[in-house]
Amino acid sequence: MPGRRAPLAVVAVGIATAATLTAAASGDAPAAAAATTTFTATADAFVDSSAAATNHGTSGQLGVDGSPVKRLFLKFTVSGLPGAVSGAKLRVHTDDVADAHSGAGGTFRATTDTTWSETGVTWNDQPAIDGTALGELGAVSRNAWHELDVTSYVTGNGTYSIGVTSTSTDGADYDSRETGATAPQLVVTTGTTTTTPAPSADPVLVGVGDISDSGSGDSVTADLLDDIPGTVFTLGDNVYDSGTRSEFSSYYEPTWGRHKARTRPSPGNHDYNTSGASGYYDYFGAQAGPSGRGYYSYDLGDWHVISLNSNISMSAGSPQERWLRADLAASTKRCTVAYWHHPLFTSGANHSPSTATRPLFQALYDYNADVVLTGHNHQYERFAPQNPNGGLDTARGIRSFVAGMGGAGHYRFGTIKPNSEARNSDTYGVLKLTLHSDSYDWQFVPEAGRSYSDSGTTACH
Repeated sequence: MPGRRAPLAVVAVGIATAATLTAAASGDAPAAAAATTTFTATADAFVDSSAAATNHGTSGQLGVDGSPVKRLFLKFTVSGLPGAVSGAKLRVHTDDVADAHSGAGGTFRATTDTTWSETGVTWNDQPAIDGTALGELGAVSRNAWHELDVTSYVTGNGTYSIGVTSTSTDGADYDSRETGATAPQLVVTTGTTTTTPAPSADPVLVGVGDISDSGSGDSVTADLLDDIPGTVFTLGDNVYDSGTRSEFSSYYEPTWGRHKARTRPSPGNHDYNTSGASGYYDYFGAQAGPSGRGYYSYDLGDWHVISLNSNISMSAGSPQERWLRADLAASTKRCTVAYWHHPLFTSGANHSPSTATRPLFQALYDYNADVVLTGHNHQYERFAPQNPNGGLDTARGIRSFVAGMGGAGHYRFGTIKPNSEARNSDTYGVLKLTLHSDSYDWQFVPEAGRSYSDSGTTACH
């Protein structure tokens, strides 16, 4: 057994309600206070070429389509901003009724006319969609939030109007402000969100697995990341159902995509539902590791971090297992953390333990690694330090986590496995690791409005 230690690794804008959140990350010194204010539309409506004189301002749906032509409009009134605008995003939610379209999301552009009224606008009397080009949403699905960056348009207090058009005969239906909680939103950030780490700050590694689908769970976990600095990891099944490039654009990009630049991912079986996980590798590019093999490593402070691929061969002597042992042998860091998708240890009822991952766990154990992170089961579970056979090992054992609570629907637990110390199956959240020079802190950070928590600290081997 080697003696050295391996590293551980829009539409028109008017204000209905506003909620402000000011965040300063622990251990960081912000360059200026950053505040996020959410405005809901004060007016919205769609117009229909087949009913040219009809007003649809009180409809619960906002349709956009190419035949018959439907256009939609939103209006927001932005006021009371505490500083200069540093970012703005439009959030729209697709309808969930049985006959709602779930096709092309439409092209978004500003309108210079902001005087139209919700109860007066018709096809015959509609504002020209003649302002700033804001972008477009590709394929969208029902009952999901979708986001568009509108920073180029929303520059301060004032009234903003956006029109949405589509040439597709398979358009989309969005919820209107009459629906309440899923009304269109304009989220405006003021000040700067750039933070300067304090000299003594330790690096943070934060993330989760089983993330983006047509629901809204990925939005709430992405919101958590907004307030947590550091390197973001993913534990596979980044997007459902088949990991296509289109799904990455429709589901992942509007939520977790805003943290892409600081993300170091790993792939899951759903990413591989597209041949060779081509959507995953195309979306993340070089951040997914060299040559599309899906495994790589990097250093954070005094830690060595390893991202592995549990969708290809992991047997003893396989290219990945040999690479892992060589990587561990070459590391000069005291502490090591590794992550991949399929868990060796889990009490989940939906997916049993993946014994094929044992050779990777064995290599990490041989080199005194400290932490293993996995997903696959859509829940949270923490295990005491164990050896590769699942025996309690407080001297050299690796603590493992199942962190599959990124946004996909929750799974239930089955028979609880030995050494399982903490579990939750009804709360979305992220797992935050603070990496000290000779120890680490872990923290389950729950979605807003939920109280489940789990935290602790452990020394490196």
